[in-house]
Amino acid sequence: MSDWSAEKFAQRVFDLALLDNPQIEAVWSTLGSRDVSLDDMTSAMLRKGLLTNLQIERILRGERTGFFYGKYKLQYLVGAGTFARVYRAVHVDKESVAAVKVLRNRFLNDISQQEQFLREAKMVMELRHPNIVPVYDVGTERHRKYMVMEFVEGDNLREILKVRKKFTPIESVKLIADVVSGLEFAIGKGVTHRDLKLSNILLTSSGRAKLVDFGLAAIAATGKEKDGDKVTSARSIDYAGLERITGVKKDHPQSDIFFAGCMLYHILTGVPPLSETRDRSQRLSVARFREITAITVHETDLPGSLVSVINKAMELDPEKRYSTPGDFLLGLQDVLRRLEKGDERDEAEGAERSKKLLEREGQGHSVMIVESNIEMQDALRDLLKRRGYRVLVVGDAQRALDRFAAGGDPPAECVVFCTTEMGEEALDAFNSFGENEDTKDISAVLFIAEKHQDFGTRAATAEHRKLLPMPLKVRQLRAILLKLLNPNHTPHND
Repeated sequence: MSDWSAEKFAQRVFDLALLDNPQIEAVWSTLGSRDVSLDDMTSAMLRKGLLTNLQIERILRGERTGFFYGKYKLQYLVGAGTFARVYRAVHVDKESVAAVKVLRNRFLNDISQQEQFLREAKMVMELRHPNIVPVYDVGTERHRKYMVMEFVEGDNLREILKVRKKFTPIESVKLIADVVSGLEFAIGKGVTHRDLKLSNILLTSSGRAKLVDFGLAAIAATGKEKDGDKVTSARSIDYAGLERITGVKKDHPQSDIFFAGCMLYHILTGVPPLSETRDRSQRLSVARFREITAITVHETDLPGSLVSVINKAMELDPEKRYSTPGDFLLGLQDVLRRLEKGDERDEAEGAERSKKLLEREGQGHSVMIVESNIEMQDALRDLLKRRGYRVLVVGDAQRALDRFAAGGDPPAECVVFCTTEMGEEALDAFNSFGENEDTKDISAVLFIAEKHQDFGTRAATAEHRKLLPMPLKVRQLRAILLKLLNPNHTPHND
């Protein structure tokens, strides 16, 4: 990195067509001089939202390709699997956002994996349904295969469950009904999923569930998936175990139904019905499937109609299990009607009470967020406002410190400094805030990104100055703020 000057970096950004000349000149104008450091240049570009950390890191590594796929410019990594990586990207002309899934480098010379990747893309392009993440395009960029998909502004169900612990009956039934609706449409096109799990269900900002990753369906369509091979051991071993026990063929929709039932069980109870293990023999064992604990052991108050639907979806005997996703969907819709007529009132009242408690949690308290990333600003602002806090957002660390130096009452009772994109700037501001005579007694929190773990030893902490590792854990942030601003307050579970 020592070979890089601000001038050289700016020229490389221009050469790569990541920014045009007016955009780069605007950065120089902001800096007020060309005699600045590389850090000054990259920090300014980050603050303005012109470049992302992913792009900067790749430039500094000397990379000259992999920034664009077709008309899409990659912004940051959102997910990585065995076969591909998924990035958030923006169309260079339309400025529309999409997800770009790129086959990993290790498969550049693997014709079979490339064929599978293309087969998955073309298969899903035929599946246009509200509960399936659509694929819009597929292509090759410098010998690397990629597909362009809808970018879902939300997380996968597995990550959300880690925070939520479990969902209410009505929420759970609605989510799995979305999943099964997608399955019903896919089976009408002759496609089963074959990899149903919580991480392959994305939740949109409106709370709808969408299916993603039909990669194993693409393999099954070629007839190449055989019991005992690497493909089975890598991803579809749970399906192989179920089908070995029940005698159902591998492309039968009843296998998807069973695992959709497992997901419903899991999000209702917070407990996976099948013991989670990496051991191949255990995952294939008959006992693992036959010794599933009854759902009523975990949740004693579930309505009988809901328990019956779950048990029928997870029935090991194929003759007793739902035969099609459509039948399963009808069962879920019937249960939902019953819940909404009978149990919804109590549930709604409980939810309203919980909402009011949350809204009072930060009432009368003010928090300043020091963060340059707009998406992170919006997420933190929304999170804290919903809990009753008055929230101020500042995109520049020095400007945040200046707000406190202006005299009069402090603009906030607690300041949250984020290092995700601001890096050293946020750390220095956090430490300066604790050293300044006027602000040293004001509460502060430093978010430490995974790549900045060494900041923990360099941060000046105290009882009222806390560190919080990223990625953001909502409960941890709530607990810290409550302790700093209202020590006698205990956070409610939601």
